[in-house]
Amino acid sequence: MHKSSHGKFIFLGVLAVVALGWGCKKPIAAPAAAPPPAAPAPARPTVTLQASSTMIQKGESVLLNWSSTNATELNLAPGVGRVAPEGSTRVTPDASLTYTITATGPGGSAEASARITVAAPPPPAPERPTETMEELFRKNVSDAFFDYDRADIRSDARDALARTAEFLRSYPQIKVTIEGHCDERGSTEYNLALGDRRAQAARQFLVSLGVPAQRMETVSFGKEKPFCFTSDEACWQQNRRAHFVMAK
Repeated sequence: MHKSSHGKFIFLGVLAVVALGWGCKKPIAAPAAAPPPAAPAPARPTVTLQASSTMIQKGESVLLNWSSTNATELNLAPGVGRVAPEGSTRVTPDASLTYTITATGPGGSAEASARITVAAPPPPAPERPTETMEELFRKNVSDAFFDYDRADIRSDARDALARTAEFLRSYPQIKVTIEGHCDERGSTEYNLALGDRRAQAARQFLVSLGVPAQRMETVSFGKEKPFCFTSDEACWQQNRRAHFVMAK
C-alpha cells in the first residue's frame, strides 16, 4: 500500500512538470513582410535640334526642327523661348549664331545645338555704264557695200545685214532710213537711180530676215554725199554703200 502511493506520487509529479513546461513554451513569431520594391528612377530627357540649312546669306531664313522625350519643359535660345516638346520655327539671324534647345524633366536635363553661319554679302558688282540707243545703233548696225555699177547683195554685205537685222529685231522701237550712195563716176541721174536700187536691195534683204518693212524708209543720194573724196578704187568702194541712219 505504501509503494503504490509512492509511485502514484511520482507519476503525478512528472505530469505536473510536463504541464508546467508546456504552459511556459513561447509562441513562434510570424516572419516579417518583405519591403515593397523601390520605384524606378525617372528617365533622363533627350532632345534633338536640326536646321534646314547651316549656311545662308544675310536676310535669308532657316527652319529649325526639334523633338524630345521624357521632358516637361523645353526652351529654345536665343530669342525663341519656351516651345512644345516637338515642333519647328523659322528664324532669320542677322549674323552667325548658335541656337540651343534645353529639355528638362524629372530625370534631369539635356541640350542640343545648331550653328547657323551667315555669309557676308558679296561685293556689289561694278555698275556698267549705260549705253545710249545711238551708241548701240552705231555698234551693231553695219552698212552694206556694193560692187561697181551693181546693186546685188554680195557675201560680205549679207553678213553685215544679218547683224543689222538681229539688232533691229531686238529693238522693235527703232526705225531706220536706208541711204543709197554711189561713187563719183557716172551722171547724177544715173547714180540717183543706182543709189535707190542699192537702198531697196538692202531693205528687201532685211525684210527677208524678219524686219518689218514699215520700220524702214529708203532715200538715194547718188554721188552727192560721198564718204571719201579721193579718186581711186579704195575711196570709191567706201562710197558704194547702203548706209543706215536711225530715224528720229
